[in-house]
Amino acid sequence: MDQRAALSLSGILVLDKRVGRSSAQAADDVKKSFWDRGADLRTGHGGTLDPFATGVLAVCLGQATKVAGYLLADDKAYDAEVYFGIETDTFDRTGLITGMRPATFDEATLRATVAARLGEQEQIPPMFSAIKQGGARLYTLARRHEEVERVARKIRIDTYDVISFTPPRAVLRIACSKGTYIRSLVADLGTALGCGAHLSELRRTRSGILTIDQALTIDQIRTLPLAELAARMVPLPTVTGLPSITFPMDMVAQVQNGVQVKATVFGADHLERFQLIDEHGALHAIVHVDPVDRRVVYDRVFRP
Repeated sequence: MDQRAALSLSGILVLDKRVGRSSAQAADDVKKSFWDRGADLRTGHGGTLDPFATGVLAVCLGQATKVAGYLLADDKAYDAEVYFGIETDTFDRTGLITGMRPATFDEATLRATVAARLGEQEQIPPMFSAIKQGGARLYTLARRHEEVERVARKIRIDTYDVISFTPPRAVLRIACSKGTYIRSLVADLGTALGCGAHLSELRRTRSGILTIDQALTIDQIRTLPLAELAARMVPLPTVTGLPSITFPMDMVAQVQNGVQVKATVFGADHLERFQLIDEHGALHAIVHVDPVDRRVVYDRVFRP
């Protein structure tokens, strides 16, 4: 692959994020790996992972940065290691110890307590989180030893299984809706078991349709040929979660210029939001339909 072709790369690479890097730093590592080979690509990520966590991080390259927001809405899956008997202020191993109690429950009790926490529920976000309240990030207030009342959020737990139990540690497998704080889930479990707990390890195994089996390490990204990396990129139309409408090639100029036409022109009057792809499967636009005049309004336009 020549440099000109490399500069036009667009897609999503699934990174197996390593310990100690923030999501932004991990995305920058990928950007630098392309820069070192002559490709200055715009880079972003979809779905934040804490620095101590590993696993699936969607790194958006080129025009794929325009779909990063859609990835945030995806459901997630994790393998989480829990340490029972020790509580921390951050609910994970990076925090200060705030309490210690003996963990005296057995495996049967653990499994029953975990199983009871499936389904839709409300969760109060932790103080050590990036949520803004009163104009300030909660973690900023927490570092000043201030605690404020937080509004509970609706979450959904689809899978909550005990994979292994070797006291005082257990490994849990969790599949959940977006916005679920695994740290809080673990802290609440420890409270229910009467001993407290914190999250000691976290590995994300899935984000939407992106899985750990697709993931590359940063070392692989640095060494694999550009052509192979391009082949490993996830195409944009597959990750938005939107219905696809194929339009004829003679309408490319209209779509690229954002010409507003009736949704019926695309045979999409029954849809409120959709993506426009050409006959070769390339994504050209993400649009929504004006509820009054039923014309398409362009939210994102891409240059395949």
